[in-house]
Amino acid sequence: MKQSKVRNLAMVGMLSAVAFILMFVEFTVPFMPSFIKMDVSELPALIGAFAMGPVEGVLICLVKNLIHLLKTSTGGVGELANFMLGAAFVFVAGLVYHKKKDRKGALIGSLVGALVMGIISIPANYFITYPFYTNFMPMEAIIGAYQAINPKVNTLLQCLVVFNCPFTIVKGLIDVAITFLVYKRLSPIIKGTHKSVTAAEKTANLKTEEA
Repeated sequence: MKQSKVRNLAMVGMLSAVAFILMFVEFTVPFMPSFIKMDVSELPALIGAFAMGPVEGVLICLVKNLIHLLKTSTGGVGELANFMLGAAFVFVAGLVYHKKKDRKGALIGSLVGALVMGIISIPANYFITYPFYTNFMPMEAIIGAYQAINPKVNTLLQCLVVFNCPFTIVKGLIDVAITFLVYKRLSPIIKGTHKSVTAAEKTANLKTEEA
């Protein structure tokens, strides 16, 4: 039990470091204002939540953002919002999966987690992120950036519902898709159940096959 806890802590640290690096691998998307970026930094936390549990997934989100505070340009506001959204996503996904440990459970948990993250993005952006942005950009300019894409939005709340919520859900779904592609290979390594094959074992296996 103690060895398992130590291993989990080590994996949390490693996955947090990977998530921190992924925060800098970001790009714009054509259906969003240029100041909003797409990244997959929740991916390591989602993998960790599936492999170790929802609490470990949340810890990865926390450590990732604590490290990012060293390079913050938002005074911690961006990191707080990022943590809130990521933690909600991976906690829900991990919780559902650990109650139903099969591919269907992982899919249901991931989809519900992505939906929850999208919904939470509305109050998080409305009350936390965008009030901070107004220190650098007038609210009229922020809404104007959204109106350049869809002239029908007139208020910040409309912008968040029409743009940010679906964007956040799509962002979560991209993490889900990548997780389903790589989880089977990474899970044994994270859990410590991966067994390396020695040269002697390879030779023995080869002789068995030839026989």
